[in-house]
Amino acid sequence: MRNSRALAVSAAAVAAVGLAAPMAAAWNSPSNIVAMPSVIARGGQLTVTVDGCSRGGTMTSPAFRQARLKPLLGAHNETSSGTATINHDARPGSYDITVNCQGTGSLTRPAAFTVIGGTRGGLGGSSSTGATPTDMAIGGGLVAAAAAGGAVFWMRRRSEKHI
Repeated sequence: MRNSRALAVSAAAVAAVGLAAPMAAAWNSPSNIVAMPSVIARGGQLTVTVDGCSRGGTMTSPAFRQARLKPLLGAHNETSSGTATINHDARPGSYDITVNCQGTGSLTRPAAFTVIGGTRGGLGGSSSTGATPTDMAIGGGLVAAAAAGGAVFWMRRRSEKHI
């Protein structure tokens, strides 16, 4: 009787340890990737935070170059964070982020953020800013025409009063 009781207690202990081991391993692996802002323009700064990444690591995406993750001091859930700059030639759309944490594994979050794109308005979407030499010539011509028209009008009004 004693042997069967000891065997039952040992089996229960082994089962408890066997069930707890995967949960302990999962605690030390990356579990949550947050990208802020979730919608960003090309050339913008993206901040990525990862839980369960206690020693830092790297993050990659087709929209930015590989960037480093650094551990946050005093974080209870072993969090790391990093900043990446979105490529200027990134196409608009949703992008995944893959995180590789040192010693704890990797995790990919699909559609973690969205890159938006747009065109500049005015003059057919030209990329220049400010007045161009052509704009200055047109504006100068209009001012000269207005001044000449005003002078002609003033001269006509003046000659009518003398009659």
